[in-house]
Amino acid sequence: MSTTAAAPTPYQLPQAQTLVMEVAGKQITLETGEIGRQANAAIMATMGETTIYTTACCSPVATGDGSFLPLTVNYAERFSAAGRTSGGFVKRDGRPRDSEVLVSRLVDRPLRPMFAEGWANETQVLQWVMSYDGVNSADALAITAAAAALLISDIPMNKAVAGVRVGLLSKGGGFIINPTVQEMALSKLDLVMAGTSDAILMIEGFCDFLTEEQMLLAIAAGHAAIQSMCQQMTDWAAVVGRRKRRDVVTQVPAELAVKVKALVGAELLRAYSGELNKSIRGGATQAAKARVLKALLPAKAGGGSPPGGPAPEAASSPSPSGEAAASYTEVQLGAALKALESDIMRNLVLDHGQRGDGRGVTDIRPISSRAALLPRTHGSCLFTRGETQAICVTTIGSKMDAMKTDSMRGESSPEEGRFYLHYHFPPSSVGEIGKTGMAGRRELGHGELAQRALMPSLPAHSSFPYTVRIESTITESNGSSSMASVCGGSLSLMDAGVPIKRPIAGIAMGLILEPDGRFAVLSDILGSEDALGDMDFKVAGDNDSVTAFQMDIKVRRRTVTTMRQALLQARTGRQHILREMTKCSPAPRKEMSSLAPRILRLQIDPLKKAGLVGVGGRTLKQIMEVSAAIDITVDDDGTLEVCAPSAESAAKAMECINLVLFDPANGTIFRKCKVVALSLYGAFVEISPGRQGLIHVSELDLIPTAEVSKVLSINDLVDVQVIETGNGKLSLSRKAVMIKDGGKAYSPPESASKGFSPAPSPLMAPSFVTMGGRGGQGVGPGGGRGGRGGGVRRP
Repeated sequence: MSTTAAAPTPYQLPQAQTLVMEVAGKQITLETGEIGRQANAAIMATMGETTIYTTACCSPVATGDGSFLPLTVNYAERFSAAGRTSGGFVKRDGRPRDSEVLVSRLVDRPLRPMFAEGWANETQVLQWVMSYDGVNSADALAITAAAAALLISDIPMNKAVAGVRVGLLSKGGGFIINPTVQEMALSKLDLVMAGTSDAILMIEGFCDFLTEEQMLLAIAAGHAAIQSMCQQMTDWAAVVGRRKRRDVVTQVPAELAVKVKALVGAELLRAYSGELNKSIRGGATQAAKARVLKALLPAKAGGGSPPGGPAPEAASSPSPSGEAAASYTEVQLGAALKALESDIMRNLVLDHGQRGDGRGVTDIRPISSRAALLPRTHGSCLFTRGETQAICVTTIGSKMDAMKTDSMRGESSPEEGRFYLHYHFPPSSVGEIGKTGMAGRRELGHGELAQRALMPSLPAHSSFPYTVRIESTITESNGSSSMASVCGGSLSLMDAGVPIKRPIAGIAMGLILEPDGRFAVLSDILGSEDALGDMDFKVAGDNDSVTAFQMDIKVRRRTVTTMRQALLQARTGRQHILREMTKCSPAPRKEMSSLAPRILRLQIDPLKKAGLVGVGGRTLKQIMEVSAAIDITVDDDGTLEVCAPSAESAAKAMECINLVLFDPANGTIFRKCKVVALSLYGAFVEISPGRQGLIHVSELDLIPTAEVSKVLSINDLVDVQVIETGNGKLSLSRKAVMIKDGGKAYSPPESASKGFSPAPSPLMAPSFVTMGGRGGQGVGPGGGRGGRGGGVRRP
């Protein structure tokens, strides 16, 4: 019997399903179904002509134990998105740049609390900026794109999340949702936030000394836009989304919580009620865990010991209620123990107003600080708050030390990289061992927060033309080391002599929020309060205003009332910390260290730049060699900057520069100038790098001579006086110095007295200049090889 094969299903071209959202007068487009169909979900998100391709994938089976969400977010910016190629030697996009890692963190933070509890499948969100128009930023759009991909996938994230940026125009323009790059350049606020239709999940904001009330208004404006976006995304997901998976792993039996509490509840309560030391409190927690594992974890078959210690009688030992112990996993026991710790800590706070280290909810830990800690640094400070401690070091340099970056937006300018902070968190700061080396995501994020918190306090570049770098090394950590970096960094800036506008302090706030509405806001939280609480809210600023704020919340509800209380309580805490910082002993020096470089600036005629720089930079190199200057730069607009190791070195470099740019006054004497060339009618002498003059044969010696070589030789060092200037030429006299040194008056020859003699330049008053070291090899008019500085005539 013959059978007829079924006809193959005809191939159908993929069709994109699109959502167009109107957000504050701008369109955000989400597309799926055409690109990346083998991923769990893929989204092309577009705003203006900025487009991000986002995929969400997960492993088919659980790869973890459910105690930690295995989520990874990788965001990348392609140079090709802006029609560029990397300016470095390696043209292929490779290791993530710091800016990309920071956006990855920005995307990760609001998504993490929205996953189903116990989800243990490896989950990966990948994002590429495929097109960038230079107008619409990609970071807030990346949050929306990643959330949309997870929302329409089968990965268990059930609620829509969206992200926006909020700006504030300084001249009465009000708040702007998703401002352009050009508008952000004029904005006093840079706020990126994410949330759901009924809660705010993440805030990352930096501002130029705004008040708490302005912050709340900005957050309200941003959340209104988020609510609209989330509603539209939810409706769209109902049409295009896939059915969610439910293969979660960790489930804690209800009776297990009762057994764990009966075993170690009283022990943990004592540890959290009366022990102020982190290590002792941690030891009590570990001892409690060991007891739980021994009592409730079954012994392995064959007599082996379970992880965490032997339990030979666990399989048959009775539970506290007298029943035989049930079979629990170590993960379940650990989760139950953590839940018990959280309940004890939260109930102590809500019911008794008492925290794990004995403080009240608004109390700040003891603070001490010490400036000038390290003798050879430009500025340093040791800042200690409770069991959190940081050593902050400030280093001052020139524009050559500025941070340089290259991205799809282009190469950064020296002005953009004139201040940066590097944060180091070694494992020893928490008494552990671990890897060291390249900065991790957490270190980059904490460093960025501290850096941008301090940036508004720096003086304008026009009045303080230095590059400033801060290194913060955390030596102890038990809560909010990034805010310790802000406090210590501000003191180290003052110790380095940076004229900051005002001191800055930072504080981390926590929240305990129960389903029944009870809540408590905690000031200066501990590490355990961060781990077991519902919020980590960091605020930095001065006495009355804010420069930076960051919030991450673990619960899916948030009221304006609790946020306002957190901000007001944070201001009170900041004011206390700032008062304690004024007690720093020894106090910051408030003047530049003698070890710090000195920078002098001068505005010159841009047409004189080539003559000052010299062929291949020779003139500047010679000036640096003679004066020991570190760096000399000349911008195209004529801004000249000298960076030298001391004020004396900088002054000497500037004096040499003035000699190249301006004619010295008649009568100025220069000592130990090198003879660089001889001719029939005189000798050419270099009085400064790039500037030479002629000693006529009649001005060589007190005794008239017709042969120059009988008086001077090349490389001789002579003292000369300027007797005539004009048209870039200098007439010098050795005889005049000999007469003056003999105590007699010198009368210049008639030709010199009738010659061109300009008034002294205000930048170069008559003075005695000593020029030592190497000279050039110039040859004056008469033929031969030109020397450094271009001979006698200035270009």
